[in-house]
Amino acid sequence: MTRIGIFGAAGRMGRAIVEAAAHAGLTISGGTDNVPNGREILLGLPIGTDPLALAEMSDILIDFSVPGALSTNLDACIAARKPIVIGTTGLEAVHHALIDEAAALIPVLQTGNTSLGVNLLAALVEQAAARLGDDWDIEIVEMHHRHKVDAPSGTALLLGEAAARGRGIALGQHSERGRDGITGARATGAIGFASLRGGSVAGDHQVILAAEGERIEIGHRAESRAIFAKGAVRAASWLAAQPPGRYDMKSVLGL
Repeated sequence: MTRIGIFGAAGRMGRAIVEAAAHAGLTISGGTDNVPNGREILLGLPIGTDPLALAEMSDILIDFSVPGALSTNLDACIAARKPIVIGTTGLEAVHHALIDEAAALIPVLQTGNTSLGVNLLAALVEQAAARLGDDWDIEIVEMHHRHKVDAPSGTALLLGEAAARGRGIALGQHSERGRDGITGARATGAIGFASLRGGSVAGDHQVILAAEGERIEIGHRAESRAIFAKGAVRAASWLAAQPPGRYDMKSVLGL
């Protein structure tokens, strides 16, 4: 039976993954987090502080920790030659470079969102952007709970990247964020982002495609973190059988 190790096991997502794996009949080998050794998480599983020890006792790792821990976690997986699913958000170019290097040696699946529904939404956004001209403005609106520390969300960026791929452009050169004051007219072909924070919202995302006289709105609402945990467990089960390389949730869904 596949043994799953969890980096960031003491967090909200780490706990949700433990529950999802149990419901799927999978085995959790343990977890790591920035807590005292021996602290227990759900089902009496201990949390340690040694990523390599966890990697060596696991068949596959799931990382929902923090960007600052990614390098160490990747090094542990490379040393143990174990696959890893990365759902940590707030990653920057330096982190993606590390992921690319690791993917040459082990299977790595990185995504801004493990929800199956969100990733199907991304495929629809890419298709719509490819078929509609740049006279259709694209805006991405997301809302999350008050404790979320990064913006735009990883999911919003995932959707933005999908729209950019559909148009054959680079998101970094065509995004507009944090508009305030006298900003001037909206740039033709730009992909806009707006981030809302409050309450206990697990994750709401809406993509708006607006043209003269008409508008398309498609979106996704997460009602609990369980959907992300279920998707992460499904991704881990799929990745365990793959060769070294970099993958995403589209591969899991066969898109």
